[in-house]
Amino acid sequence: MEAQTTISRAGREPYDPAYDPEHARSPGTGKDYAPTYWIGTAGPFPEDDGPITRDIDVDVAIIGSGYTGLSCAIHLAREHGIKATVIEANGVAWGCSTRNGGQAQISAGRLKRSQWIARWGVDVARKMHAEMAEGFDLFRSLIREPEIQCDPQDGGHLYIAHRDKFLPGLESEVRVLNDIFGYRARMVSRDELHRDFVRDAEARGAMHEPDGIGIHAAKLAFGYLTLARRLGARVHTSSPVLDCTTRDGVHYLRTPGGTVRARAVCIATAGYTSPDMNALTKRRLMPILSNSIVTRPLTAGEQETLNFRTRIPLTDTRTLRHYYRMLPDGRVQIGSRSAITGRDAANPKHLELLLAGLYRKFPVLRGIEIDYSWWGWVDVSHDMMPRIFQPDPKQTLFYALGYGGNGVMYSAQAGRRMAQMVAGKGGGLDLPIFTSPLPGHGLLTPFRRLGQWGMYRWYYLRDEIL
Repeated sequence: MEAQTTISRAGREPYDPAYDPEHARSPGTGKDYAPTYWIGTAGPFPEDDGPITRDIDVDVAIIGSGYTGLSCAIHLAREHGIKATVIEANGVAWGCSTRNGGQAQISAGRLKRSQWIARWGVDVARKMHAEMAEGFDLFRSLIREPEIQCDPQDGGHLYIAHRDKFLPGLESEVRVLNDIFGYRARMVSRDELHRDFVRDAEARGAMHEPDGIGIHAAKLAFGYLTLARRLGARVHTSSPVLDCTTRDGVHYLRTPGGTVRARAVCIATAGYTSPDMNALTKRRLMPILSNSIVTRPLTAGEQETLNFRTRIPLTDTRTLRHYYRMLPDGRVQIGSRSAITGRDAANPKHLELLLAGLYRKFPVLRGIEIDYSWWGWVDVSHDMMPRIFQPDPKQTLFYALGYGGNGVMYSAQAGRRMAQMVAGKGGGLDLPIFTSPLPGHGLLTPFRRLGQWGMYRWYYLRDEIL
């Protein structure tokens, strides 16, 4: 099912619902946006600098105009006096940044704090937590900027157990957060959840984290754009980078309208990273599809029946988790993982599975009209954690990738960290996400999607039946 409400922008190529970054050389040139709720309700689009029309020389080129790329441009200007040039294949924030669920949490990647400890030890895990906390403070400060009017809904995040067997894991994670990190997480009983937050029918209890903000995804991105351009950055749209090569210390970014010659390059293309763009990023991510729907506005009676008292981000304990919340205009948004290939993305069964998840949580909404339906690619790294990294010390090329669906908040800090590296001030960044490359699948790459198919079935058995 496609959205019932879409946008039309003169001069754009049609939106391609079957786009697949595993097989496409580039995301296209000037393609229309996915028909998301965010694009449909963002209001007037801010100006950009249009496509590249000739060969140009720049100091720093940033590939990708989503949250990460625009944050990098903002912080290069603010903290290092560098005016960057951002290059985008389609429209500003065309990929992940206008297709996500608009949930900012105090995390990045897919691993929990207890998993950080198991992988790196307590000392490194504490430093990682401090990095996330600093990132959340940065995010909060950015969304207070006058240019960024993104409808923030502050108040924390609820991690909701959808079955009794997941409660002990949440209780253990609360102890880890409080005892080791000094973080004020707490358990919320089913009765308290239903009384004070929302009457989620399948919820058995939840973990509450005090840091969590819901935002309007497109308004955040377009606010970043306005701020970056005010600070002197240039943002060129409809200019896909067809390849990125380096000769004699100069990077050559070939686009349809001209070649950009840059002293340094930052790659911030997330789940839309072409495998042919550069050898240093080839096959370093698992692009995974996520579906999202938004209902019509709920009536006062429906809201009362659901006791929807909260507007904060909600996530359940499924491995292929549902992320959901009440939007400011009274609609319910819910998303989860979807098809494995772009060719199968429009298959109605994926929408039906997502609707089934909505109805399990809120039976009163069975049959409710769906005003928006879309999907997008998520940049999952092979070890479930992001990287902000310079993969070859001999080349001034950097990337910030691999958020695994947790990039709304941390992308701001990741862009800032990448700007530090570009400016030669990243020497003190000693965490694993800054000092090691994105791992690859190597010889297993051709079979990755076959493995993904099998894992999805195992996750279903573990989460719903066993």
